[in-house]
Amino acid sequence: MNTTTTNPILILGGTGKTGRRLAERLTARGLPVRIGSRSGTPRFDWEVPATWGPAMQGVSAVYISYYPDLAVPGAAEVIGAFARLAVQNGITRLVLLSGRGEAEAQRSEEMLKASGADWTILRCAWFSQNFSEGFLVESLAEGEVALPVGNVGEPFVDADDIADVAFAVLTEAGHIGQLYELTGPRLLSFADAVAEIGKAAGRDIRFVRISHDEFTATVAAHDLPPEFAWLLNELFTKVLDGRNETLTDGVQRVLGRQPRDFSTYATETAASRIWSN
Repeated sequence: MNTTTTNPILILGGTGKTGRRLAERLTARGLPVRIGSRSGTPRFDWEVPATWGPAMQGVSAVYISYYPDLAVPGAAEVIGAFARLAVQNGITRLVLLSGRGEAEAQRSEEMLKASGADWTILRCAWFSQNFSEGFLVESLAEGEVALPVGNVGEPFVDADDIADVAFAVLTEAGHIGQLYELTGPRLLSFADAVAEIGKAAGRDIRFVRISHDEFTATVAAHDLPPEFAWLLNELFTKVLDGRNETLTDGVQRVLGRQPRDFSTYATETAASRIWSN
């Protein structure tokens, strides 16, 4: 991209797991970045469309990470409206962070394609970092993770790999019109993942399978925002049904290397003692 040296890349969700890492990579290469968030300048809020136009003025491309998740009903319409506005403003380079096995996420992808943008889609598996930068941190530190999911294999993908891919597709030619499905290099059940974290942390951390009703009650007790509580229930009761028990080569196609293994993530993250009680 020849405009990135003077025109910033707008990162929506720029303080989130992938957006923050992408911003770090772009900044390290001397490429200008604009963080799109409710605390950003100019402010960006998905729920206030009047903030979209000012935030996108003068940018060369947009990385779209939707809050709280593309699985939420109505997300596709919002993505479509944003993409059309961007194209109307002359910003055609749009990269969407999408989710595997989520019908609403796939609808968002179609809305993006229909906007006339020069699109790239990064369809991602469950992030490894959900264990260290999300609601599971507390449970891991306490020594027991209770979730309504059985022996289903999930190809956990590292957020650093996602950020590396996002950086590549935004700064190199040849990625327009491409859908990259990003996974880690192997399948692990949630019980497997918790066991690897326990081993890396040098602790005995138990995984317990609970019913959907028990999980719903636990989530409600945490006093989370309604949309986040709904999302957790949706992801654990619908998406984790085995539909994503396949590995893909998206990371290899973009970066020319193997994706990071979950054990590498667990070992490096355990060193920060975030899972220590």
